Amino acid sequence: MKYLPAALTSLFGILLFTSCNEHKTHEEQQTTDTMNTATSVNKSTVTEKQFGKFNDEPVTVYTLANKNGMEVRIMNYGGTITNLFTPDSGGNKGDVVLGFDNFEGYLDKNNPYFGCLVGRYANRIAKGKFTLDGKSYTLAPNNDGNTLHGGLKGFDKTIWTSAIEGDSSIRLSYTSRDGEEGYPGTLEVQVVYTLTGNNELRIDYTAKTDKATPVNLTNHAYFNLSAGKDSTILGHQLMLDANRFTEVDKKLIPTGQLPEVKGTSMDFNSPRTIGTDIAKVAGGGYDHNWVLNKKGNELKLAATLYHPGSGRYMEVYTTQPGIQFYSGNFLNGSLTGKGGQKYIQHAGMCLETQHFPDSPNQPSFPSTILKPGETYRETTVYKFSTK
Repeated sequence: MKYLPAALTSLFGILLFTSCNEHKTHEEQQTTDTMNTATSVNKSTVTEKQFGKFNDEPVTVYTLANKNGMEVRIMNYGGTITNLFTPDSGGNKGDVVLGFDNFEGYLDKNNPYFGCLVGRYANRIAKGKFTLDGKSYTLAPNNDGNTLHGGLKGFDKTIWTSAIEGDSSIRLSYTSRDGEEGYPGTLEVQVVYTLTGNNELRIDYTAKTDKATPVNLTNHAYFNLSAGKDSTILGHQLMLDANRFTEVDKKLIPTGQLPEVKGTSMDFNSPRTIGTDIAKVAGGGYDHNWVLNKKGNELKLAATLYHPGSGRYMEVYTTQPGIQFYSGNFLNGSLTGKGGQKYIQHAGMCLETQHFPDSPNQPSFPSTILKPGETYRETTVYKFSTK
């Protein structure tokens, strides 16, 4: 806005200035009204409904939707992503995560952690044992003599306290008591899921403890970007920004060695079709942690996934030092998922951002020990687009 010159004494000039100023104010108000209307039309939304009951306690599913046609459904049982709808290159929405049509499916003893939050420690701890501050701890050996994903009743098998935050987020909270599943310390955990206007599903993890304890949290969504049109993910193209991976033994426990991936079937530094060398990988496919090419806790691109048939493209950003690529090796067709689909081997794949497996027993790995007075803080973003 121009200021009125001090020497201006003409009444006509004053009236002209006032008239022009009033006109501009009216135009500015029209612009503001238009912007407010657009914001209202394009606003993200969060809705909720009951999905079932667990031990007589209602299970709630929250639906996060944005203006671009992306929609994510998350239930407070296990913090589980039950559905993720995103458009293909033709604008057709499809559900790109594996799961079940009803709540009872998630209670199946053979449910392979579809879409859930995993804790207190994601991945494996060798022989279910570790020593911390001179004291030995024993966990439940629920996976071939080792502890996997928190034990017999991890964070995936409980109802979290949940609340809607604003128009695009939900907050989940859980208190893991001292001694739960053998872990020391009472751990207060919060996870915020946010769906942005840029088609990003952002997951923010925080935790505090009253005793030193290992903490490693992740989400275990199984992706198939074809939205079920392809029975496997073998035709997907994967990129992992990692020059090394954590070598494992036959029970998938790290040996402590971090071999280079260059020139091997583990090399995904450039986009590579998953099925190209999967037969060369011991154990029926990929189930390994890649050491990301990053320093500190910066939020950095870790992986991309592309499905040529649909054009769907996913980017994974994380503050975590590692990412577990699991190619659905243990799926065997025994589970009936959404729409009656049988989930055969490699029907979906996981990209679990995390600290390294068995870190409490591997002094050379980045520490996963959270101490009183500290705050565990990690972020992962799954961003969807087409190309």
